[in-house]
Amino acid sequence: MKDTNKPADILVIDDTLANLKVLVSMLDQQGYSVRPVSSGVAGLRAAQLAKPDLILLDIQMPEMDGFAVCRQLKANGETDDIPVIFISALGDIQDKVKAFQAGGVDYITKPFQLEEVLMRVETHLEIQRLRRQDQLRIREQEQLIGELDAFAHTVAHDLKNPLTIISIYAQLLTTKNSRINEEKRQQLLQMIEQSASRMNGIIESLLLLASVRKMDEVAIEPLSMADILTEVQARQHLLIQEHEVEIRLPDTWPHAFGYAPWVEEIWVNYVNNGIKYGGRPCRIELGADIQPEGMVRFWVKDNGKGLTSEEQAKLFTPFTQLGQVNVEGHGLGLSIVRRIVEKLGGMVGVESTPGQGSLFFFTLPQSP
Repeated sequence: MKDTNKPADILVIDDTLANLKVLVSMLDQQGYSVRPVSSGVAGLRAAQLAKPDLILLDIQMPEMDGFAVCRQLKANGETDDIPVIFISALGDIQDKVKAFQAGGVDYITKPFQLEEVLMRVETHLEIQRLRRQDQLRIREQEQLIGELDAFAHTVAHDLKNPLTIISIYAQLLTTKNSRINEEKRQQLLQMIEQSASRMNGIIESLLLLASVRKMDEVAIEPLSMADILTEVQARQHLLIQEHEVEIRLPDTWPHAFGYAPWVEEIWVNYVNNGIKYGGRPCRIELGADIQPEGMVRFWVKDNGKGLTSEEQAKLFTPFTQLGQVNVEGHGLGLSIVRRIVEKLGGMVGVESTPGQGSLFFFTLPQSP
């Protein structure tokens, strides 16, 4: 969609110099960006090089008349949606019908009144703006439908396994004649607890995604990354303790802009993946480095088995493709990370070599 802050770009095609001067002067005074050309061939070339918002087109021109120009514009998928207003001395009804049949949206008869031309131009620019808004909304709705389909597939798949475990083990524990000793009972209860925790994590991810979708504007401010990582480690304390994870942190962090609650979730997801897929014993290193163009790259490096290039290509997959990929344990979480980081003006990625671990990173704008 065009930048609405920029003046509308109007292409004027007329072989009469006097008409060009009048139209260019009038439109320029109204703040439009005007490009005059004096032939149909030059007009087609100009429209293809830089697509205008609207075209004012004369009919009677040498080499190629306005009807032929309009038909070629409408036959080209790159220019077929440009509104064309014919301005011509031909006033017969047959000429007007022919103009509309060629694809024109309006017809002004010469000699024209400047006020009429301006009114028609403004009207059709507004119609074009509304049409583009409708097209954007349709694309957004189609994307949302695709995302919802992917969510349904992914969530159903991710919830099915822990729910099955809870159901089976609960039946075993509640069966009166079941011969389960106390040690086995505790093991089953632990498995139920772990499965419930996994389901809760999936639900929390979806709630986080819902908050990201709703918050078009968040309070972007300088981050205290040290404080954020302190909170992350507190949240992950039991997991870190259970797997005896060694975490290495830098003494200082570069300054960056962001939204602290979302950035915390990014780190939680990356640290979780590092622990889950790291080596045994697990060692995780966190760090950051300054990038060109005022960005900071934050990263988590693990000592796991690494990822193949095929596996890397499936990470951070768009939501609409979640149901089509299968990289165990990643899918939904990293897709949410990608959405968060892009909303904060950054990007995500992974660097990995099989047998040498993986480095997951995200970038944020640097703050003074």
